[in-house]
Amino acid sequence: MTTGIAPLHDPVHAFCFTQIAAARRRPVIIGLQAPQGAGKTTLVNAFLQALPARGLRGAGVSVDDFYLTREDQLALAAAHPGNPYLEHRGYPGTHDVALGERTLKALRTLGAGESMRVPVYDKSAHGGRGDRAPEGAWRQVDGPLDVVVLEGWMLGFAPVDERELPDPLLAAPNRALAAYTRWTDLVDVWVVLRARDPEYVLTWRVEAEEAMKASGKPGLSREAITDYVRRFLPAYRLYAAPDRLPGAGPRLTLTLDALRRPL
Repeated sequence: MTTGIAPLHDPVHAFCFTQIAAARRRPVIIGLQAPQGAGKTTLVNAFLQALPARGLRGAGVSVDDFYLTREDQLALAAAHPGNPYLEHRGYPGTHDVALGERTLKALRTLGAGESMRVPVYDKSAHGGRGDRAPEGAWRQVDGPLDVVVLEGWMLGFAPVDERELPDPLLAAPNRALAAYTRWTDLVDVWVVLRARDPEYVLTWRVEAEEAMKASGKPGLSREAITDYVRRFLPAYRLYAAPDRLPGAGPRLTLTLDALRRPL
């Protein structure tokens, strides 16, 4: 499938550079909420690569970097037997929220001549089930920064009344969402990408997994990744509804078609 991520660059870049120029403090933390497989990594990398030409310094962080360790994820699944939403990484409740908060606050205060290590999650570990990489493999970020981009599929989702839940087993992840304000309260600006049809996410995520395996890294089988992604569709329908938008502050919202093109 031909990717439509390139047409996203111009509107997203223009919006973000405008917000950076208008900001009263640096770094600006930009929150990018976008579905799995929508091309978040490509979009963020292109934006970061465009910064030096403008005399700006930036760093990108994914909520995936803050997933629980494999050991802690297995313990979480064991504590919620039979709950498909907490069996594997992904849903609210499967992240180390405190680690994410510490990392974002450290990036915000990183000064000239200072550096820090940012956590890295290895999705290819354990046959594609993933694990946090050892600290020696974490990324080094040097200060000072003008912008930090925090991206994630569920970044900015907010808990709903449990009576709205389509499945009672979603209650635990729904309650866990309340803690994520520790991240979203640090976001200054939002870019929100929405799939016109949540079913697109299944195709996009399968493509991403196949691409990872084609690059030589271990990954899940097509059947396993399809089963994995289908568990997220109720969350997209519930938390990414048109009337549910994240946080406060300036926001750019774009809806994507099946080819990831903005409508």
